[in-house]
Amino acid sequence: MAVTTMNIIHLGGKRYVGHDEAGDQIVIDGEDVALGVRPMEALLAALGTCTAFDVVSILAKRRTPVQSYRIELEGERAEEHPRRYTRIRVRHLVSGGGITQGSLERAVTLSHEKYCSVAASLNSEIESEAVLE
Repeated sequence: MAVTTMNIIHLGGKRYVGHDEAGDQIVIDGEDVALGVRPMEALLAALGTCTAFDVVSILAKRRTPVQSYRIELEGERAEEHPRRYTRIRVRHLVSGGGITQGSLERAVTLSHEKYCSVAASLNSEIESEAVLE
């Protein structure tokens, strides 16, 4: 079984820095004037980049490399604590020579249903949309 580690260090107030095994870091911030992203925004970013890795890889394997790619994520949160995401909308906006709407939709579906470990780890409804630009 693979194990991933992250060490979190309190910097004061609602500010933390996380370090992974390679020494890379992320600043997580809950202060009014934030120096980093808030925890729930970091979760959306993790979902977006996880699925992007998959979609770009799947399209490249089909010899249809991505020319431009943007993901828009929107999370709806519960009103009651722990205020988890109850629904997340993920919109993939992609362009590239040879990419068809069908191949893009297939890549997005494969990512969300089979490959993206972040999506699989979330207990919320994730809706995805593929837009060929």
